[in-house]
Parts: sequence; C-alpha cells; structure tokens
Amino acid sequence: MNYASLAFTDAVRDMQEKLGSRKSYARLEKRSYVDGLTENEIVFISSRDSFYMASIGENGYPYIQHRGGPKGFIKVLDTKRLGFIDYKGNAQYITVGNIANNNNVALIMIDYPTRTRLKLYAKARIIELEEDPVLYAQLDLEGYQFRPERMMVFDVDAYDWNCQQHITPRYSIEEINKAFASQSEYISQLEEEIKKLKEKPLADQ
Repeated sequence: MNYASLAFTDAVRDMQEKLGSRKSYARLEKRSYVDGLTENEIVFISSRDSFYMASIGENGYPYIQHRGGPKGFIKVLDTKRLGFIDYKGNAQYITVGNIANNNNVALIMIDYPTRTRLKLYAKARIIELEEDPVLYAQLDLEGYQFRPERMMVFDVDAYDWNCQQHITPRYSIEEINKAFASQSEYISQLEEEIKKLKEKPLADQ
C-alpha cells in the first residue's frame, strides 16, 4: 500500500520540488509499498479508543469527525478491512451523507502517551444492521449501552506512520490509575498501619 502514490498528487510534488523535499520523498515512493496491514498496525488499531475521520461534502469542503468508544471499538476484520458499529449521536449525519456521495475518507489514529500517529486512506461503506448479522456479531461491543444505527466498513487503500513532532503526551484516567496503582496500594497500606497504631492502647506501644 503506497501511501505516497495517493497523497503526493502533482500539486504536492510541485510544492515538494519548490521547497526542497522532493528528492527524499521520491526515494520513499519507490520503496514504501506494503500489501495490507502488518501485525504492527493491527495491534495499534485494535487498541484505539478514538480516531479522526475526514470525508468530503458535495460542496467540496472536507468534514472532520471525532469517533470514540471503548478501547477496541474499531476492529480489524482482515489485513485490508476495518469496521465499527455506528452508534446514535447528534443526528446531523454529515459523515454518512458525505459518504453516500463520495466514499473516499482519511483516518488519523493517535496514541498520545507514546506520541504515535497512523494515517490511512480508505473507501468507506455503510452497511445497515439487518443486512449482515455475521458482520454485526464481529463488530459487536458486549455491554456497551448505546443504540446502534448502522455499521461502517473501511477498505484500506494505503497507510503511513507519521512523525511524533508536536504531539503532546496525554493520558486517560484509566492510564493514570494504572501507572500509579503500586503507589496507591502502598499509600493504602501505610494508612491502614497508621490507623491500627492510633487504635492501639498507649501501654501496648
């Protein structure tokens, strides 16, 4: 999957030439083809709890939407397909409407703690819930209390790992609690010992 072949249009190549980066990217284009997602991308995608998706409106303007859910809500169906269940939101349906007219989309997935970013080009397909119960079973999130409206599948055309520059590390409450779990346990032990000492008669101390 040669990301550069899609991203580097003639206008982009002209700008690279003008600003001095064309030679290095020309070399990259020749050696960057990968046939499908590798284990590295699969593990990364499967652990996301959010991503950003850009679609194109009939008026030519792009629309960028944040999609989120429990960790792993977007699933890797195979090395060239991703999918998730589209749950009811604010009912604007901008992305769904855009895809009905032009199914080219771009996805950006970021892991803020490690400052890692994956970009993907894909063709999006809207699949109604009753159309494919087998797919729904694959994408289902057990115990997630939101109303599903449809399914969305992405046929991945290309992807690329982006640089870390200017990604500020951010951590979820779950990640913070996990990082400080041992300290919290130690503090709880100390508090329990202090409590026992306070309850103990002075003569016994």
